[in-house]
Amino acid sequence: MSVADKPFVRTSILAAEPPPPGERGAVAWIRRNLLATPKDVILTILALALIAWAVPHLVNWLFIQAVWSGPDRTFCATTIQGGIQPDGWSGACWAFISAKYDQFIFGRYPLDERWRPAIVGILFILLLVPMLIPSAPRKGLNAILLFAVLPVLAFWLLHGGFGLEVVDTPLWGGLMVTLVLSFVGIAVSLPCGILLALGRRSKMPVIRMLCVTFIEVIRGVPLITVLFMASVMLPLFLPTGWNVDKLLRAVIGVSIFTSAYMAEVIRGGLQAIPKGQFEGADSLGLGYWQKTRLIIMPQAIKLVIPSIVNTFIGTFKDTSLVTIIGMFDLLGIVKLNFSDANWASAVTPITGLIFAGFIFWLFCFGMSRYSGFMERHLDTGHKR
Repeated sequence: MSVADKPFVRTSILAAEPPPPGERGAVAWIRRNLLATPKDVILTILALALIAWAVPHLVNWLFIQAVWSGPDRTFCATTIQGGIQPDGWSGACWAFISAKYDQFIFGRYPLDERWRPAIVGILFILLLVPMLIPSAPRKGLNAILLFAVLPVLAFWLLHGGFGLEVVDTPLWGGLMVTLVLSFVGIAVSLPCGILLALGRRSKMPVIRMLCVTFIEVIRGVPLITVLFMASVMLPLFLPTGWNVDKLLRAVIGVSIFTSAYMAEVIRGGLQAIPKGQFEGADSLGLGYWQKTRLIIMPQAIKLVIPSIVNTFIGTFKDTSLVTIIGMFDLLGIVKLNFSDANWASAVTPITGLIFAGFIFWLFCFGMSRYSGFMERHLDTGHKR
C-alpha cells in the first residue's frame, strides 16, 4: 500500500468556525424574532406604528411640556414655559414631586430626625449588597447581621432608643414603610414557608393537618381580609391593657399571608426532586434534617427561584394595601397629598401615580434581574 492510499486519522479537533454572516448580528435577530412569518411582520408593523404614535406624545407630556419647578399648583395648572396652555393645563407636574419628595420617602417622620431612617437605609444597603454577591465571603455572619441584628437596631433607631426621641409608627410613612413591610415580610415568609411546606409533606397526621389548614385558610382569603384581621381582631385576643402597634399588626398580616403562598412554591420544588435523591441520601445514612438541609432543600429552592422571586415581587406591591388600616406607604402618601389644595390641579394625580409606579417598577425590575442572574449562576447545564 502506497503512502497515498493510507487512511488519514485526524489527531486534533477542528476549531469552531463563526456562524454565517446572515445568522448573526442585529439583522439576523430582527429577521428571526420580528419578521419570521407573515403574522410576525404584521404584528411588528402595528407595534412600530403604535410606538411611533405614542412615544412623541409621552415624551412631550413627560419632559418637554412638563413643569419642573414652582411653589404651588398655579404653575402646573395654567403655565408652560412662560405661556398659557390652550387647554388650560400643562404637561407633567414634576414640581409637585419635587416639593413633596421628602414626604414620599419618609412620610410624616419629623424633619429633624430624618437622619435616623437615612442611617438605617445606608446600613441596609451595606449589608444587602454583599449578601447578594455570590463570591462575597462570610455569608453566615452577613446573614446574621442583616436578618437578626439590623431589624433590632433599625427599630431602636426609627422608633426611639439609645436616648433618642420617640417617633411613633403612625408618623412613619412613604417608601420607608413600604421597604420595612416588604423586607420583614420577605425575610419571615421564606423560612416559615419552608417549614410549612415540610409540614404539609410530613408523615405525622397532626402536623400535616395543621399545616394544610393554615395554608388553605390563608390562601383562601384576600390580603385585605388578613390585614383587617391583624388590625381589628388581633387586639381582641390580647390580655386587658396590652396593645400591639399598628405597624407590627401590618407586618404580622403581610408575613402570614406571604408565608402561605411561599409554602406552596417550596412544596412545588420539593415535588420536582427525583425520588432517587431521597433514596441516595437515605443510603448515606443521613437523618431527616441532614437530608433536607444538605440534599433536598438546596435543589428544591434552585428549581423554584422564579416563583420565589415572583412571590417577593407580589409582596412588595401588596404593601400598598396597608392604606386601608390607616397606614401610608409610598402609594398611600402620594394619594394623600392629592388633597393638598396648594397642589390641586388636573395633572397632579397622574404625575404622582406615574412617580409611584416608576418606583415600584424599579424595585420589582431589580428583583427580576437578580433572579435571572441567580438562575444563570446556579445553572448546572440541565435543559429547562
